[in-house]
Amino acid sequence: MSDRNAWRELIEADPEHSQRYIERFRSMAEAGADLVGEARLVDAMLPRCARILDAGCGQGRVGGHLARMGHDVIGVDLDPVLVAAARDSYPSATWLVGDLSELDLPAREVPDGFDAIVCAGNVMTFVARDTRRMILRRMRAHLRGAGRVVIGFGAGRGYGFDDFLADADTAGLAPDLLLATWDLRPFTPDSDFLVAVLRPAE
Repeated sequence: MSDRNAWRELIEADPEHSQRYIERFRSMAEAGADLVGEARLVDAMLPRCARILDAGCGQGRVGGHLARMGHDVIGVDLDPVLVAAARDSYPSATWLVGDLSELDLPAREVPDGFDAIVCAGNVMTFVARDTRRMILRRMRAHLRGAGRVVIGFGAGRGYGFDDFLADADTAGLAPDLLLATWDLRPFTPDSDFLVAVLRPAE
């Protein structure tokens, strides 16, 4: 039997989980929390009007900010409640319901060829274990030229950093830069968070 997606299990067990997640981040924003650090890092890597895929976009927190900064953003998430919230809050971007392990945007009449793919919010620790490499391969396939993939997640969530980097290598992605936070602190062996900026391997 294949592994299960942990987010899908959460929403199946508790149909109100997604709405509470949305409200939690709305409350944080109203309280003045900085919720766009991931978007600032990605924006700094790119020229104006770049094409960006927000993989595991949730309610659009990262991709929506990038769209407001003038980028062409496509967001994909398997949770239709979160995607509906993204569409409502950030109508200038395109938001799609879909499983990252089956990512094939050209089949949905959305061109691939992204300048950057961002995958924040611990998304890679929620996906089914047996789909991790496939997701990374599909991300790699949707890049163009010297495009990069930026993935961030925390330690202690069932996906070791070394295992992730090995999976990325298998998928044809090599590290450009490893950070311990979205605000550019260097990654060390003691870091409890990884932000990996990956490029297509030669």
